[in-house]
Amino acid sequence: MNKNKKQAYKRQVTLEGMMTFSMLETGLHIADFECCEDVELESLITRCKMQRMRDGNVYLTELPKRKRNKPMFRDDNCSLSLGKDGKYYFVFSMPEQLLDELPKELVRQASAIAQKVIRTLIDNH
Repeated sequence: MNKNKKQAYKRQVTLEGMMTFSMLETGLHIADFECCEDVELESLITRCKMQRMRDGNVYLTELPKRKRNKPMFRDDNCSLSLGKDGKYYFVFSMPEQLLDELPKELVRQASAIAQKVIRTLIDNH
């Protein structure tokens, strides 16, 4: 069945209520649950995976937090980081209004990052 059922629960609450499934004009699916019991829980806003089964059962599983790459080097509009997949990522962003300056700034900042990498390689050897 569902692999999440096999995991040990730290705390489990069972509630009775009514669930309504809808679709927005944008085509996105939504589900609303209205509890019929008087219960007090802490509020929760999170990203999750929802499975609605043919028999009406619904399974919600919270998705793990996104792990971001930590930049090794930064400049004004760019950064260089090593991803968890073993690849280096150079990210450059600039507002569309500064299109005329983009080529010059891209070269300048990429060169500055490259110089920092070279200095680090020299210092480590």
